[in-house]
Amino acid sequence: MYPLTTTTSRLDACGPCGQGRSIRFRLGTEPSDQLISYEQLLDTLGLNDALWCCRAEPSHSPIWRRYAVWCARRVQHFLVDQRLINALDVAERHASGNASDEELAAAEAATWAAGGAVWTAPARTAAMRNAAWAAQSASVASYVAWETARTDALEEDPSSAEWEDWRAFWDAQAAAFRQLVTTGTLP
Repeated sequence: MYPLTTTTSRLDACGPCGQGRSIRFRLGTEPSDQLISYEQLLDTLGLNDALWCCRAEPSHSPIWRRYAVWCARRVQHFLVDQRLINALDVAERHASGNASDEELAAAEAATWAAGGAVWTAPARTAAMRNAAWAAQSASVASYVAWETARTDALEEDPSSAEWEDWRAFWDAQAAAFRQLVTTGTLP
């Protein structure tokens, strides 16, 4: 099963317009059934677009969910509502087959209900809230990266400590993704 792969045909089927077309162009290939590893996607496209490519392999949703939960756990201290942390717990159990789809749906509903409790929090906390919500979706990894990229650090001076914290987190996400798609394990 490892390393994890997809094809440009499957990527193309996920949305040939916009980002999907850009990814295919950057890969320099037309849609085909030739296998391409997620590690190669990471190296060629960068983390954000490699994570977008996860949507091409929905059969790996538990793997993507484990990754999303791993990412959210790194910044769990930003979550201000216990329902969000509980949702991560359920998402993690669901990814390992220890929680039902109904439990996952209930946890997702609870995170939406918790949304009002964190709307006034800093943008970084809101991004982490979205990471928790994302832990329940099929395309979790892409959503986690997308929302994490909108932290306050991106609005700050690139030499700031917040920027460095964000950069370290992003690098850790990339390293964890590489390890996951090549070995099936997370740090």
